[in-house]
Amino acid sequence: MNLLRMAKALFTSAPRFTPLECAARVRSAEAILVDVREPGEWPDGVAEHAVLLPLSDLTGARVQWTAFLAEVSGREILVYCLSGGRSGIAARLLVSEGHRAANTGGLSEWTSAGWLLVKPDKSGKRRH
Repeated sequence: MNLLRMAKALFTSAPRFTPLECAARVRSAEAILVDVREPGEWPDGVAEHAVLLPLSDLTGARVQWTAFLAEVSGREILVYCLSGGRSGIAARLLVSEGHRAANTGGLSEWTSAGWLLVKPDKSGKRRH
């Protein structure tokens, strides 16, 4: 990751929404929900409709993130992680690069709001 890009992200603010504030946008596909936890954290369950893209790829080689960002250009990206820390980093980084992004906290906030958990398959893709 470019140090200048990371430094810029540290001084960028990103919106913080609760799952209740953005659930309708995710369900209607107006916004895209992204789980930025690492692959080893996904087997126990991910939020329904979430795309699985680790923070380490966003801050690293962007093997998965580059194609994803090109595909969703202009759409709102709502990120979550386990507790809200990594999703905050991801949201600030994305906003600093000109994307519409927001931190939606941790997975437990989504489940507390009644959001379903689904199991990803062995390839790391979520099941529908």
